[in-house]
Amino acid sequence: MRRMRDTWVDPKAVVVRRLVDVWWSRWAVLVVLPASLAVAWCAIPFPQYPLPYDDDDPGVPGQVPGRKVPGHGAARVQVNFWFFLFVYYSFYNLTALIWITKVFNIYSLNWWPQSLGFPVTVSAIAILSLAAPLPLYLVPEARWLTVHNTVWISWTFCIMAMPVAIAFFILLTNERHLGLRHSLSETQRIFTSSWWTGDRDDTISRRERRQRAALDPSAFDPNADPSQIGYNDSRYQPRARRIRRRWLPASFVRFVWFCLALLIGLLAYVIGEAYAEIYLRTLPHNNLETIVYVYGWISTVHLLDGLTGWILGGQEGERVGSYPLSWIFKLYFMLTYQTYVRALYARLRDPKQFMYLQILSSTGLIVVTPILMSRPVHWFLSVLGINGQSYGSYQKICIRNVFIRFMAENASMLAFLGSVVVLHFGANKDVYPYFAFDGGVWDETEQYTFDLTFKASSITWGCELAASFVVAGLIRLIYGVSVVVEGKLDFAVWPELLPTAVAVTLHVLQNMLFSIVRLQFR
Repeated sequence: MRRMRDTWVDPKAVVVRRLVDVWWSRWAVLVVLPASLAVAWCAIPFPQYPLPYDDDDPGVPGQVPGRKVPGHGAARVQVNFWFFLFVYYSFYNLTALIWITKVFNIYSLNWWPQSLGFPVTVSAIAILSLAAPLPLYLVPEARWLTVHNTVWISWTFCIMAMPVAIAFFILLTNERHLGLRHSLSETQRIFTSSWWTGDRDDTISRRERRQRAALDPSAFDPNADPSQIGYNDSRYQPRARRIRRRWLPASFVRFVWFCLALLIGLLAYVIGEAYAEIYLRTLPHNNLETIVYVYGWISTVHLLDGLTGWILGGQEGERVGSYPLSWIFKLYFMLTYQTYVRALYARLRDPKQFMYLQILSSTGLIVVTPILMSRPVHWFLSVLGINGQSYGSYQKICIRNVFIRFMAENASMLAFLGSVVVLHFGANKDVYPYFAFDGGVWDETEQYTFDLTFKASSITWGCELAASFVVAGLIRLIYGVSVVVEGKLDFAVWPELLPTAVAVTLHVLQNMLFSIVRLQFR
């Protein structure tokens, strides 16, 4: 029990270092564990009921003759709403709340009210997350909303934003945005400008405030006439001077930046769902369209990732200035990109499409990554003003990104292959028609098969593993730095990274699976 606490609840550096030091235990915790939990979650058998067949019912897509089934499949069965809400959806929301809480732990801030405590606050949010959707199901006029995955994902977005809103409200009510929380003594005030200018200092309690006349500026002039030296009445100071006394503490500004980074991350979560929905509803695609989709999504994720990285920074003095937070968000965006690309693999019709995507991916990793780590590139980015880090810090960030990419690739591919097998052969095959691979209304030349998807994806994974070994070897050869050693060092220095990384990996993998479940409630 203590070991579990020292690993997941209150991580200790010694325990985490021992866990990530060996390759098999590191893989088991960072890759196998979240992937296995995601696959087990989607494999829980849904109570299923036959669909009411009605040729005139537009609410049953795919059942009307001649209607083209969307690329993510049509609902084939009805499922039990209460099972979905209390088992499937509740675990999904629980993972999201754990991830947000762990991110706040890295930020060293409790988002829940101290008077209520964590268990009560989380329980209240959990109850709200399950109670709020009930009217959509119980009111017949609103039930049509329940079949749209985007509605459920948007509600989870709101649930994840609640801790951010609560923490922001707590800081406002504690007046953290107004100034110092503790009053200064009269002796301390001697060393502030308010003592000499006669300003009202907001850091002083109301009972201790004194309206002291300001010393005339001419008092400090050695050539001034002593008879003319006096005091100015502070009540008649210009308004501009009083306004200048109002300032925002650096800690509050830092928290605002942190909230903005969280919102961008959550926004990427919703954008990814909409992006996948558009792609799947416009299937099939040729080779060029597939490449445009994939790299359009890559560009979108990298833009949001770059913006979040700029906000979080990695050094003290920057907007948030937290290396571990930037580490976690880099993993989040890398996983978001990888999972939606993995889901695309189930709708590739030709081995050439797998080959083209893998050639572009592996070439970019092996060729571009060592070049980006070079001094000329660092100098060029510094000249453009894009990068203000020293070369050592810049190189460290590049190596960290490579390590995170390895994690994201392996976890996402393992979860994808596991879910393909479990959902294709398991009890939830009709709940996840995306992995059914049984044709339906598709033309024979447009068939997506289990054999092609599983074999080509496995070969792709092997190519990715080979590319990762090659690029790690090149980095060691050229720069004398080990990617794995640097990655292990991060976990040893910031042990909170371990549970947070597992939570964010599980959450993003669940996003991939939740986006393709077909909901039709009884």
